[in-house]
Amino acid sequence: MAQDIVMVVGLGNPGADYEHTRHNAGALFVEALARDAGQTLRPERKYHGLYARIHWQGLDLHLLNPTTFMNRSGLAIKALADFFRIPPQQILVAHDELDLPAGTAKFKKGGGHGGHNGLRDTIAHLGSNDFQRLRLGIGHPGDSRKVTGYVLGRLGKQESEQLDAVFGEVMRVLPEAATGKLGAAMNRLHSFRATA
Repeated sequence: MAQDIVMVVGLGNPGADYEHTRHNAGALFVEALARDAGQTLRPERKYHGLYARIHWQGLDLHLLNPTTFMNRSGLAIKALADFFRIPPQQILVAHDELDLPAGTAKFKKGGGHGGHNGLRDTIAHLGSNDFQRLRLGIGHPGDSRKVTGYVLGRLGKQESEQLDAVFGEVMRVLPEAATGKLGAAMNRLHSFRATA
């Protein structure tokens, strides 16, 4: 079966200080996907990250959580993509999104970095913005001066539950998104909202 997505990357920062923070929503998704496939992400120095290859829902996927800091994510993504000769178009990058409310998520293909340092570095290293994104809503603190503290703050119980519900819905539609039915997957995901 032809796959439009063969590599799923979760953006986040490494280390205990950043565990379960809003900024690590993408990395938390990839961990959840690995768990659902009965796999564990393991350190892989040549990819500068935690890596697993999974066979899941009929898909063959490379999973990667860079262990570089967020603003160096592209280094890890390029290392894995180059090794397996995966073009940008077949990469899905999961990341936190301030512009979407918590409990929602959207797929997006291409576009700019929107001020997100992980996306900025990914575009720079791949030399392309033509990869797919999974935008995981974390909401906005309402004041631009509070953004840094907010994204690096830990997820509350309600936010964690909302994110888990979103992850479940993404996993239900990901097989469609990865096999040429992105429109159908988008329609379903974009109408989903996890209740508080």
